[in-house]
This record gives sequence, C-alpha cells and structure tokens, in this order.
Amino acid sequence: MYHHSEHQMLLPDDFFLPFGGRLNPDNRWVVLASLIPWWKVEEAYKETLKDLTQGNQAYSVRMALGALIIKEKLGTSDRETVEQMTENPYLQYFLGLPEFTETAPFDASTMTHFRKRISREMIDQVNAWIVEDQQSQKDSGDGDDDDDHRGTSSSSAPAEEKKKETDAAETHQGKLLIDATCAPAAITYPTDLKLLNEAREKLETMIDVLHEPFRGSRKKPRTYRNQARKSYLSIAKQKSPKRKKVRKAIRKQLGYVERDLNHLEKLSLQSGLDRLSRKQYGELFVIQELYRQQRQMYDSKTHRIEDRIVSIHQPHVRPIVRGKAHTNVEFGAKLSMSLVDGWAFLDNLQWDAYHEAADLPGAVEAYAQRAGVYPEAVLADKIYLTRENRKYCKERGIRLTGPKLGRPPKQESKEQKQIEKQDAAERNAIEGKFGEGKRTYGLGLIRACLRNTSETVISLQVLVMNLSKALREHSFFSFFMYLVQDVRCSEGSPKVA
Repeated sequence: MYHHSEHQMLLPDDFFLPFGGRLNPDNRWVVLASLIPWWKVEEAYKETLKDLTQGNQAYSVRMALGALIIKEKLGTSDRETVEQMTENPYLQYFLGLPEFTETAPFDASTMTHFRKRISREMIDQVNAWIVEDQQSQKDSGDGDDDDDHRGTSSSSAPAEEKKKETDAAETHQGKLLIDATCAPAAITYPTDLKLLNEAREKLETMIDVLHEPFRGSRKKPRTYRNQARKSYLSIAKQKSPKRKKVRKAIRKQLGYVERDLNHLEKLSLQSGLDRLSRKQYGELFVIQELYRQQRQMYDSKTHRIEDRIVSIHQPHVRPIVRGKAHTNVEFGAKLSMSLVDGWAFLDNLQWDAYHEAADLPGAVEAYAQRAGVYPEAVLADKIYLTRENRKYCKERGIRLTGPKLGRPPKQESKEQKQIEKQDAAERNAIEGKFGEGKRTYGLGLIRACLRNTSETVISLQVLVMNLSKALREHSFFSFFMYLVQDVRCSEGSPKVA
C-alpha cells in the first residue's frame, strides 16, 4: 500500500520539535530538501512497487532516496546512518518526517532494500532534473542582469552583427568535458593462488553441510584440507616467491578444487543441494566457472581469459587496465562521465573493459537534448580522437580538441596555441571532479556487493556531487544578496525581508 504524500511540501516552520524549537531555514539539509523534486521522483518510484493496494505500508520515496543521499553525503555505514537520523532533527526533516522522533525510522538492513528498489536510471533522471532546475534558475538570473545592463547601455551596435551572434549562439553553445575512470570495488587484490585457496575452503564447507545427514553411517569424503592449507601458506607467506614455485602451488590447489567438486557431485546425487544456503548455491556455480578459467590459463600458460573472475563474492567485477603509474590494473566498474559548467553526468557504466571513445557521440547527443543546442567544443583526452569521432564532430560543427591527423604543421599560429593551452587548462576540471568524487564521496571504493546496488551507489555519488555544488551556489547567492541588502540599507533604502 502506498499513499501520495509529496504533492504537499512540508515547511520548516511546520516541523514539530518537542523542546519548542524551530528548524533553521538556512541549514544545509533544509536547503537540500528544497532542491530535490520529490513529487517527480515519486511517480517513478511507484512503478518499482509491485502492488500499491495490498501488503504493508511502503516507505515513501523521500524516506528511501533521502536515506541513501544522507549515507553518501556523510560517508557513513548503514548502521551509523540510521543512528545519525535518530539523533538529528534536520535529517528527519530531510526524510519527510512531520515531527522529531527519538526512535529509529527503520532498521539498518532496510538500506539494502532501498538500494535494490531505487535503480541507477531513476537516480540519473533525478540528477538531470536537479541540474536542469539549477541551470534554468541561473539563466533566468543572468537574463535579468543582461536586461538591466542593456537598459543602461547604448544601442549603437549594428543589428546585423547582433543577429549573427544570436544565430551562432542558437546552434552551438558551451563546452563539453568528457573522460572515463574506474570505480574500484571493495575486494582484496586477487591472485590465482588466493582465489583457488578461497574456492577450496568454500567447497570444503559445502561438503561438510551435504555430508551432515550421513554422519555416523557413511565415511566422510577425504579433502586433505590440512595438507592443502599448509601448501598454500608455504607460498603465500613468502615475500616474492619464484614463478616455478607459484605455478607448482597453483597446480596443487587446482587438484584439491577438482577433488572437492567431484565429491560435491556425488553427494548431490545422494542428498541433493537443498541443504546448501542460497549464498552457497550461487557460489558453487561461480567456483565451477572459476576452476574452468584457472585450469585453462594453467594449461595454456597465460594470465588472460575472457570474463575473468577476480572475486567469488562479487563475480561481476572485472579487471580494468588503466595504465596508471601507481596502479596498472583496477578492479571495479568502468564509467564515462561528462562535465558541463561544473555539473557531472554519468553517461555510461559497464563492468567489462571497453573503449571509452565510443561514448563521445552519446554524450554529445545527451548534451544537445538537455541544452537544445550542440556544444561549441568537446574537451577530451587523446584516446577520444578517433576518425569516427573527428568525422562526427566535424559534421555538426563541433570543435574537438587535440592534434589534427597527419604531419604536424611547421608553424602554428599564436592564436591556435593559445586555444590549445586554454582547452588543456579547462579540461583539468573533469580530472578534479574525479578526484573530488574519489576522495570525498566514496567513488574511490565501492562497498556495495551486488551488481545493481553498486551501480546505484555510483549514480548516488554523482548525484551527491551535484547537490553539493548546488548547495555551495545557494550559499554564495545568499551571501551575495545579504551584501546587496546591506549596501542598500547603508544608502537609505529599506532592507528586504
């Protein structure tokens, strides 16, 4: 069952506090609550609910999405996030509660259900709504300033020149920054030997579970677990073991895993796999594929294979080769992000490695859909300078930064050098945005375990970055209006309330 509740906005003065106080309207959580179009999100949220007329009362979209935003904004765990909500009246107002309560609004485990219910597509749409609203407010404010400026200036400019400038602005406007990065997952650094040892230990636990009904009547299958553990530690404890020793240890672990899989197959024919938990049942399929991959790489003496599994707990994670100085390979999701006037947009997110140059046309079309015009220039890395992208931008009159094809010119104009230098300086903004997301908002380590919840967390972090930017601009605007009012009062004008 679900009741509509977001068409009536709750004002800060109407929020009840038992100690007779009132909320500060300039508090960041009060301001953030006014920036999010909850009524729009509610329509998309209702579609995720199976039945709106039966069952228990569902949590409102403001409660669900607000809790996820609070978690990513504060960088806390699920349990700590619920504790913060219980103690802070501003957080409870942000969640849409009508009055302060000293009990937790929900259990910490409910946060997982929120992440499953709110998809990445829904959060990306919320992000687009917020940015669109902020840009429209800024454009309306700039328009008023331009009108005032035009009213005080002379109209001596020719009408034809004004028309040309207007036509050019209507077809191309602004700059689009695009780049890709990796959002590492919270897994240990995977090695072949470590993965096989973990798979062996999990298989031994499954054998114990399936053999439990036959305990005392049949002999337990022999797994050599002590010997296998000792063999693994003899190599794992060495600082830099030789390749031959590592290969020999891998061969032994492959033998132990194969033996355990054969035992499980025989036990499943006798008692079935019903005694395994849901988690163990899923891990069994992952381990079978892991064994196949490791056996194939061992026989072919290589370390590469298609869709390589690097984590039994998170089998969707793939190695992403980035070629960075500190980390050549990262393990997580690869995402492509575009930046427009400081606002971030998540264009693509995949778990398999892909060539990010193919994301440029989609990012440009998304920019045109949002702004109504194509960008004046696209500031991208050299990896985006493919022939297809050059042709695409040339056909649409978009300037793509970077060197041209063919031999470099003997003499380059001073103006062209200045443009290239300016583009390189402006493109650094998206690198700074990646750093902001990884250092401050958790993009550097994704702690969610499931594939869909990890994608939701990544989209949430992009949303929180834009909300923080909107909050900073709101604070700056409020401070600017305070200065304007102070100047007016000093000149004798009445101060605006």
